[in-house]
Amino acid sequence: MTLTRRTFLQQTGAGLALAGTAAARAWSATETMLGSARITSLSDGHLTLPPEFIFGPMPQAELAPVLDAHQIGEGPLTPDCNVTLLQDGERVVLFDTGSGPGFQDTAGKLTEALDQIGVAPEDITHVVFTHGHPDHLWGVLDDFEDPLFPAAEHMMGRIEWDYWLNPATVDDIGDARATMAVGAKRRLEALENAITLFDDGQEILPGIAAHATHGHTRGHMSFEIRSGTRSLMVVGDAIGNHHVAFARPDWPSGSDQDQPTAAATRTRLLDQLAADRMHLIGYHLPQGGLGHVERDGQGYRFLPLGS
Repeated sequence: MTLTRRTFLQQTGAGLALAGTAAARAWSATETMLGSARITSLSDGHLTLPPEFIFGPMPQAELAPVLDAHQIGEGPLTPDCNVTLLQDGERVVLFDTGSGPGFQDTAGKLTEALDQIGVAPEDITHVVFTHGHPDHLWGVLDDFEDPLFPAAEHMMGRIEWDYWLNPATVDDIGDARATMAVGAKRRLEALENAITLFDDGQEILPGIAAHATHGHTRGHMSFEIRSGTRSLMVVGDAIGNHHVAFARPDWPSGSDQDQPTAAATRTRLLDQLAADRMHLIGYHLPQGGLGHVERDGQGYRFLPLGS
């Protein structure tokens, strides 16, 4: 698999910051070819998270050297948000839809990214969701609360759909995530007449198979895109960062709703990706999230494509 282009563009289009001032964070479009399919990782911007949101349940004494090795200092975490676009003939498939305007000011840049590569929302034929968290789902509606991708068939795993549509979820999910449940339910209800549900192992579209990677959410899904003997896995948040998730995949992460299941899933998935030498796109991994996995002692490490 060959990296064909990586471009860095400003989110605002207002030009570069003046010398001596802080430059606006740039988003990137990273492309590769898989058979006849062009796969592009588009940035929706980035999140701003308190470190304890991820690191809180981890063994703190053992955590410190891992963070030092990856130069993760104190202060907020700012993970990238990478939305995958597949273009193959008449198919234009978007994996997740970013945050939209209602989550964090630093995210919600997907429509700008699509515009820069000449793709309009009306061009999208399929929208496939990994899961229903805000930075993956909330961008599905426009400013008028209408579907942003009006011509698209929207697709979600059955377990994930049922979880967010269940009226009991908002009470069971905990106070910190209650707004996520309310927001997911409202947006999915707006898609009810345009949704197709699928199950683990199903080929949801030609050459695209769904793989259950539960734990981050109840029904989180990853997607294997295959052409002949070559393949790439869109992993969503099953592997949530490029540091601790690779070095110690067995540790619990505060970002996961079911931490033991997520850790087991992460360990299994990294082992598969390394053993099969399969490329991946991770939603919150750096440099567009496109790369591969290799073993590193007792853990793993992420190698961005082209690095």
